[in-house]
Amino acid sequence: MSPQGAPTRDEALANAARLLREAELIQDRGLMERYTEMANSWLTIASVLQDSEPA
Repeated sequence: MSPQGAPTRDEALANAARLLREAELIQDRGLMERYTEMANSWLTIASVLQDSEPA
């Protein structure tokens, strides 16, 4: 995490990738969907962080 405690874009992407890998191994469809939703949230965070980076 960055010094302010907020995740960096790379950390957000890594969290999304980890959740999606774990979701592939889960047999419970409901739990798999929750992992996928959490991964989508991390992808949204990564997108916001990318948009806020100076050009």
